[in-house]
Amino acid sequence: MKLYHGSTVRVKRPSVLKGRKATDFGKGFYTTTSFEQAKKWAILKKNRDFSEKAVVSVYEVPDDILDMEFSIYRFEGPTKEWLEFVVNNRKGRGRAQYDLIMGPVANDQLYVTIRLYEQGVVTADAAIEMLKSHKLFDQLSFHSAKAASLLKFIEAIEV
Repeated sequence: MKLYHGSTVRVKRPSVLKGRKATDFGKGFYTTTSFEQAKKWAILKKNRDFSEKAVVSVYEVPDDILDMEFSIYRFEGPTKEWLEFVVNNRKGRGRAQYDLIMGPVANDQLYVTIRLYEQGVVTADAAIEMLKSHKLFDQLSFHSAKAASLLKFIEAIEV
């Protein structure tokens, strides 16, 4: 299976230690199965960091990676459990320890809905219904060196 990572540099050796803590699934190395989503991330980072480049690094992992003997937390879509997990991680209160976490991306378009839920303006059920109306991309984040070692760098594409 191919995975993509958007950044401002080529990432040949992914590290689970360099990511930011207060992200959807906590500190880790984030990838997606969507080149389009990785490209958006790369351009966003380029603009935010005033960088010269936006780069998508491409990796290959075993197709059965989610069936291997790792501790895996997998969300099948925007659920209450996913919403609470994302909110807790973004507030820096995530405590879960997994090798891999897979689920929807809570991107900027979804952030408004998540903020409304955090502020008590909408219920969890209403927030989930609102989130389902968006095109949701996936993300697979690596949280252990053992899992990240399966990422085999293929190429880097400047976008």
